[in-house]
Amino acid sequence: MVEFTELVIQASNVISPRVLSDTAFAGSVGCALLAEDGIIYTGINIDTACSMGFCAEHGAASAMITAGSSQIMQIVAIKDGKILPPCGRCREFISQLNDANLDTAVLVAEDTVVSLSELLPYDWRTDESIR
Repeated sequence: MVEFTELVIQASNVISPRVLSDTAFAGSVGCALLAEDGIIYTGINIDTACSMGFCAEHGAASAMITAGSSQIMQIVAIKDGKILPPCGRCREFISQLNDANLDTAVLVAEDTVVSLSELLPYDWRTDESIR
């Protein structure tokens, strides 16, 4: 495994806030993830006025999928120099890319790592009582 310090550095390095147009901006959040192939993928957020953008986690996951991987071993997002836990949409998105991603180690605070399954305690795919 890679130290989360390396992922934090790589996520921080892709942050570059910029205006794309009157209704879109990008780069205020950076994400780095370690895939099962041992490669670190990064991504940034894109925000639009009509909410059609995406989070940095989506950008990093897209780069990973493009390269042929789908299992995430570790992931972190950074905004304003601080660790940012994934939003609910990102949690669900990551969980659906590969069933093993429920075991992904997620850095949610400086000294706190939890599994994705801990962030999704009532997974609709495995809890028969809610189907």
